[in-house]
Amino acid sequence: MGRLPYWLLTRASWVLGLCAALFVLNAVLLNSAAKAYDVMIGITSPADPSVDPHWSAWLLSVAGWGAIPAFVGAMVGYLVTDQVQTHQAEPLEEVLRRLRELSQPPTPPPGGGA
Repeated sequence: MGRLPYWLLTRASWVLGLCAALFVLNAVLLNSAAKAYDVMIGITSPADPSVDPHWSAWLLSVAGWGAIPAFVGAMVGYLVTDQVQTHQAEPLEEVLRRLRELSQPPTPPPGGGA
């Protein structure tokens, strides 16, 4: 199993589960998934009078502004690391051998004709 799937299954699943549970809880308490979404991404303030109860909206807002970007950043970090390791540089000896070959003067073509 690769690093990203392992991380998603072992460490990130609880973050996603918590954020999903907060979203569902707020969608139920606010009677609107759209309003819960607006609170989560910051369109609507959790202190807005139309948002009640405020305590759950604040938890959802903090998750939307803290946990979700951290999750996305970690996932991108794993993807970039995998790409870098996939295209990792050749061993030093191989690079030096190719540089030595390139530094040799070109050989004259056969049959030097005048």
